[in-house]
Amino acid sequence: MRTALKEYDRLEATGLWRETPEAQLREVIISFGNASLSLSNQAEMALTHWSLAAIRRTNKGKMPAIYAPDEDASETLEVSDEDMVAAIDKVLAAIERRSPRPGRLRRAVVGCGLVALLAGTVFWLPDAVRQQATRLLPAISRAQIGDELLSEIRHLAGNLCESPGGTRSLHTLRMRLDLPPPDHPDPALRRIVVLRSGVQDSLSLPGGIILLNRSVVEDHEDPAVSAGFVIAEDLRRSGHDPIRDMLSYLDLSASLRLLTTGMISKEDLREWAEHIVTQPRPAVADATLLTAFSESAVPASPYAWAIDPTGEATLGLIEADPWPGQDTRLVLSDDDWVRLQTICTDT
Repeated sequence: MRTALKEYDRLEATGLWRETPEAQLREVIISFGNASLSLSNQAEMALTHWSLAAIRRTNKGKMPAIYAPDEDASETLEVSDEDMVAAIDKVLAAIERRSPRPGRLRRAVVGCGLVALLAGTVFWLPDAVRQQATRLLPAISRAQIGDELLSEIRHLAGNLCESPGGTRSLHTLRMRLDLPPPDHPDPALRRIVVLRSGVQDSLSLPGGIILLNRSVVEDHEDPAVSAGFVIAEDLRRSGHDPIRDMLSYLDLSASLRLLTTGMISKEDLREWAEHIVTQPRPAVADATLLTAFSESAVPASPYAWAIDPTGEATLGLIEADPWPGQDTRLVLSDDDWVRLQTICTDT
């Protein structure tokens, strides 16, 4: 197993995990990976993954060390193993050093840029700042914002559906679709997440996170429907950058803060989360969808019928389906599909 530090080929330790503030501490096995901490039970069944880019230590300098996967710190992990603590803290320190800081040169550049922009028109300024903030944001910051935004959506939608078998099936589906490289620093951490509620059908977050409503996997008998929603959402991500969409909705101050610090305030993240979960998703052109379905070897008709049971609005997808009548087991095996359909009920 590769780790984020060259001096370790493999690093594991035990720790105490508390999933929620009300839950009891649970002994887990911690595996230190290339870009994440993996927590599993004594039977080596994966429980959760924490992105190293998003982890925070809540008791710096004290032992046992206590970590949280986000600023909310509703989920915690206690670690007593000194090697594991040293490894995690070393990576966190490196991430902190790489985080954008408003140094003198950066302030001077930003200041000169703002003066030049203000000399133009007030109608051009906001869009220019948003475009610059989006373009300059590093992948690791996108991943961190995506994790923090998912945490805010969890407050609105409740816990994720994370049964071990269903989670493995989601990973299988992601690998089966062979999606294009995401905007996450570690492509292996790109993930599909199922929510009990909170999104209408699907949603994209920064860092390559795709959210699905449980109805997408529970209310249909064909795994091609779930695959179709993932394909369509990935195409939206390509045409509508999640960071740019967020900045277009928030005040200009959010873009300026992101441009100078690489961060979005918790208040702005909460405001955007409350907005985005209620909005319809942008349409994707039939020709674009059909090309993606053809390249992924997934039939388009099941997705089209799920979008519109009458078939009137999606007739183009149905008639030009590149893989009509394909065996659903070529999309996802029967066992994987059954596990995915019960990802919420088995949690």
